[in-house]
Amino acid sequence: MKYAITLHVNGQLYTLEVEPTRLLVDILRYDLGLTGTKEACSVGVCGACTVLVDGQMVSSCLMPGVAAAGSSITTVEGLAGREELLPVQQAFVDYGGFQCGICTPGQVIAAKALLDENPHPTAEEIKEWMMGNLCRCTGYYKILESVQRAAEGGQA
Repeated sequence: MKYAITLHVNGQLYTLEVEPTRLLVDILRYDLGLTGTKEACSVGVCGACTVLVDGQMVSSCLMPGVAAAGSSITTVEGLAGREELLPVQQAFVDYGGFQCGICTPGQVIAAKALLDENPHPTAEEIKEWMMGNLCRCTGYYKILESVQRAAEGGQA
């Protein structure tokens, strides 16, 4: 049995028919072609699949798509326009807050959510907020520096 759901993803409206067990990460990646959201652990602990659902960070590998029906979803592709990156995205580029790229979309989404909630976090607040995102390349120092630099600019 399939359910008709409507999702607002990155400012666009989508109506889909999905199985009740189809996960949001699969809908985003395979149904909508938004491959920035990664699935790495499949149990919600690595942060690679992090998206914003109604402004809140969510592990999309744990959320059934039907639970997101009617919600506004932001993926890494929806953060900035084609011409210019958001300051937090630019900071990840400028300060090397990425390596292999698997964790980067989730890291950027988490950093954006942090800076939206707390535009001037301390180093400890950044570490605490970002600890739900795992980096296999051990790029944590550059990730933290990227978030700090974006915060210094006062914009997410």
